[in-house]
Amino acid sequence: QVQLVESGGGLVQAGDSLRLSCSASGRTFSNYAIAWFRQAPGKEREFVAAITWTGVRTQYEDSVKGRFTISRDNAKNTVYLQMNSLKLEDTAVYYCAAPQDLFVTPGTTRETYYYWGQGAQVTVSS
Repeated sequence: QVQLVESGGGLVQAGDSLRLSCSASGRTFSNYAIAWFRQAPGKEREFVAAITWTGVRTQYEDSVKGRFTISRDNAKNTVYLQMNSLKLEDTAVYYCAAPQDLFVTPGTTRETYYYWGQGAQVTVSS
């Protein structure tokens, strides 16, 4: 069982940076792949980034490559999403997610993930 809680959202201007945190409960957190998704108003929830349980491999959606960085600190049971050069189109509710099973290779579809946080609002203004 994993419980996920996002934090760090807020209102920023275009070009600014923001770091989201995903804090998790559970002793086996270090064995879970973790992903970030986002959902803008009126749109489907979409994949943003994912990281393996070791933290060695990461994956990004094309529009955030070079601007966003996903990382994890297993000692703190936390995964981060550093977002730089934010754009208006990055405005969305951001969710972190974990699959149901341990040691799963992270995917880019919602169906890969079972545990979800409550979401953190990120608003980018001009």
